[in-house]
Amino acid sequence: MRPIPPKLKAQIAADPYYQKCARAKDGGCDHIITWEHAFTYAGRQINERWAIIPLCSWHHFDAGLKKAKNQLIALSRATPEDLAKYPRVDWNRVRTRLEYTTHQ
Repeated sequence: MRPIPPKLKAQIAADPYYQKCARAKDGGCDHIITWEHAFTYAGRQINERWAIIPLCSWHHFDAGLKKAKNQLIALSRATPEDLAKYPRVDWNRVRTRLEYTTHQ
């Protein structure tokens, strides 16, 4: 697990978005909020706000874990400028795969 830099951690902690599970509408939440690094790049977790999502521990570590859904949530929060920092990934292809996977 890659530590979140202090400056980013402070920004996330102050953002109301990070106070509840991003998958709360799926049900099953235990309301113990954790932060998941949804993507890796070059073997390291991406430490950017768009790539870190709030999840209850049930959706992060337990039976509720659905990595594709978590990644799709994170990807939907990214701007084209955010994604341009990671040029070796075909983000359109990733999005298409995740959408297909989550609608099965």
